Amino acid sequence: MITHQNYHDIFSTIDFAKLPEALRKGHEFVKKVTNNGSHWDNYHSSETIKKTIDTYFEKLNEFVGKNKKADAVKPHAKHSGSKKSKEAKPAKHPHVYSHKPNIPEPHLVERIPEELRFIRRFVNLDGKTKTKEDLLRFINSLQKAILEKKIRKTSQYAEQIKYIQDRLIDTYNSMGAKIALELKPETHEMLKEIADGEKVLHSVSFIKRYINLNGKPGMKEKAKLLLGQINRAYEKGNINDKDPYIVEMHEIKKNLENFLSEKAVKVLQIERSTLSGLQGILNGCACQNLSGFDGEDEEDDTSEQPVIMNSMDFANMRFNTLGFKGKWLQLIGDPSTNFSVMVFGKPKMGKSYLCVDFAGYLARNHGKVLYIAKEEGLDKTLQDKLNDKDVKHPNLYVASSLPASLSFYDFIFFDSVNRLGLKPEDLNRLKAMYPEKSFIYIFQTTKEGKFRGANTFQHDVDSVIEVPEKGKAVQYGRFNQGGEISIF
Repeated sequence: MITHQNYHDIFSTIDFAKLPEALRKGHEFVKKVTNNGSHWDNYHSSETIKKTIDTYFEKLNEFVGKNKKADAVKPHAKHSGSKKSKEAKPAKHPHVYSHKPNIPEPHLVERIPEELRFIRRFVNLDGKTKTKEDLLRFINSLQKAILEKKIRKTSQYAEQIKYIQDRLIDTYNSMGAKIALELKPETHEMLKEIADGEKVLHSVSFIKRYINLNGKPGMKEKAKLLLGQINRAYEKGNINDKDPYIVEMHEIKKNLENFLSEKAVKVLQIERSTLSGLQGILNGCACQNLSGFDGEDEEDDTSEQPVIMNSMDFANMRFNTLGFKGKWLQLIGDPSTNFSVMVFGKPKMGKSYLCVDFAGYLARNHGKVLYIAKEEGLDKTLQDKLNDKDVKHPNLYVASSLPASLSFYDFIFFDSVNRLGLKPEDLNRLKAMYPEKSFIYIFQTTKEGKFRGANTFQHDVDSVIEVPEKGKAVQYGRFNQGGEISIF
């Protein structure tokens, strides 16, 4: 029996190269957390690490046991006589597979490459009626992917992407208000075969859904559904010991089972180290240095041109706004659905009251709000502000620190950026991770009344709200320059 006490002695006798990939990965994990076996402190101090390693030991013991049995049978497998056992040679039945279509199994990957996403999207247009605006969105997103180097000219699908781009542009330039896009059957079949050539691993899909449950209230039913689907995937063989993330899947199963069995536990929590590793699986896949189609080589990539649109088309495009009303329309205007605001002012002037009031308005009318109160923490001061403004609402959540995931919320308040220790690059990274979210950043000020921090903060937001004197807010930004309101 392999345990943490004898692991490194026994493992030296095992042929590492013959191990399945999942077990090799488990060994690498053990080496990492034990510093090559020099200490097992992490194993004893972290329940998650202990469970993961114990699961690995369980699978390793099972593998070693099976191979020992196989070795014991080998000497009896051969017979001295020339007569062969009938059981050793199964009968052939060529007709069993005669009607099976010659379709190759899709290659299982962690993430579908960007090119295949666009090819699949294009195939799905076949036979459907689309407007000019629909095609323009497709063209813009495709060209954006090329300009951002997510698709490169050396891609094995570059020819197909070039065809799709040219076909869309030609159709857009010649169409009326609407058009039914038709592909030749052979073109449709060829592109569909390419698009279906890769499929996301079941384990990766489950890991993504598991992460989305983290830290959110009211997830018991979704956790139960996820666990049931994972168990069925095990039963069907869609997840097995050959899966590169089998160790992670065992740990996910155990954590879901524990979460569902403990009625007192209302929120699923994933340890920060575990969460970081799982997010690395999702974020670290299919990463390449990419470049666009135009230009002869990478040194010429500076010649790439931005997306070009006719001004008439651009002027007629409709952008989604939130539909602000009342004093918030007066102060900020009507921002887009992923706006960002910077708020600053001297202490005791009312900036936190303003933001708490704003958070309540957003929760009542526009979605789920998280107010991170690092400045005051979850104490009576914050409670008094919530009660004074009467903003408590099922859509409004409060926290004393930045949670591991913001995916559950639509609007996030940082009170304050300075106390949270965030830098401009941190805020930009959050915006990149959650491009559909809106962020409201609250800043401390210097004695002179200027916000505390780099000037970059001010340049990276849509609106700047200053509280220059007690009870007054003034806004400078792109939506409603010069708007102002009274705070109380």
